Amino acid sequence: MLSYWERKHFIDTPDFCIVGSGIVGLATAVFIKKQSPESDVVVIEKGFLPDGASTKNAGFCCFGSVSELVDDLQKWPSNVVLDLAVKRYQGLGLLREMVGDNNLVYENSGGYEVFTQKSDFERYFEKSVELNKAFEAEIGRNVYSNASAQIDAFGFAGLAGMIKNNYEGQVDTGAMMKTLLELARSLGVKIYFGLEALSFDDTGTNVYVHTQQDFDFTCRKLVITTNGFAKKLLPDLNVRPARAQVLVTKPLEQLKFRGSFHYDQGYYYFRNIGSDRVLFGGGRNLDFETEFTYEKGLTNLVQNKLENLLKEVILPGQKFEVDMRWSGTMGVGDEKKTIVKSISSNVFCGVRMGGMGVALGSLVGKELSALVSGS
Repeated sequence: MLSYWERKHFIDTPDFCIVGSGIVGLATAVFIKKQSPESDVVVIEKGFLPDGASTKNAGFCCFGSVSELVDDLQKWPSNVVLDLAVKRYQGLGLLREMVGDNNLVYENSGGYEVFTQKSDFERYFEKSVELNKAFEAEIGRNVYSNASAQIDAFGFAGLAGMIKNNYEGQVDTGAMMKTLLELARSLGVKIYFGLEALSFDDTGTNVYVHTQQDFDFTCRKLVITTNGFAKKLLPDLNVRPARAQVLVTKPLEQLKFRGSFHYDQGYYYFRNIGSDRVLFGGGRNLDFETEFTYEKGLTNLVQNKLENLLKEVILPGQKFEVDMRWSGTMGVGDEKKTIVKSISSNVFCGVRMGGMGVALGSLVGKELSALVSGS
């Protein structure tokens, strides 16, 4: 039960209510406010921090490793695959423009795909030449190059080759989200943490939002940006939660590499944090069904595999200790294309980032805000 004052000054029939305070939600709020400064925009979030992937991801600015794109080309039309990769590239540019490289702690140290089998490296490097032609036509960039000569300098063991994405970078996702929150608030967006939307009723005129906290309110337009959790509010959407497990080492005496790295079609990924730590994540392909879950947590199967790969391939001969471990929740589906659409004239969604939220999130927020405002 809220008082008259609380309803009047905090949530009193906002024009736009955005569910989810991740990259997409905050970007949507920012763009709506910039288009319509007088509108009342509210963001609600179930966690005490953005709860999902935005502050738990690895901070990769990836728009496509070669093996991932080649695998996608076997499943979907080439124009669909290339369009999504170009959108990731454009989204990264938009994010950097919105937040600023200093606030992102952006580092363009390149993205590398590593291969343990020579035949795989040769096959994918040949495919990278074709992909370069496609990217050259679309964005005027020659994206991929052979980086195998750097394997020894990076200190890796058991690798047969590396392909570099020359335009991939990495960010500090905590700094990124902190800046996005500050930007949204500076524009007058109201953000409430610890308020979980359970369901909604669209009357055709307004939308009634029902929350876990037994507090219901009305908004004019409802925007759902909860990504992997979207099915809880929109059960018919083709999106599933996918848990991603991560670990970070304690500071190392020596770290020879810098950059973002992918292995096994992107199911494993690692990077430097600063000059002396390694972040390593992935492994959900070891047990897909277990990792399709809303639950947070870790499994011995995945964590042991990550530690073994650290020991045998990434940091061979080096002593290391794991400092912290966590998991985040991505949104995936039968297609990789993001879902940005109207559910009704008053309800909208922008979800299914497919693990590429850093690259796609701000662009999806811009598209979503245009869709919502245009309605």
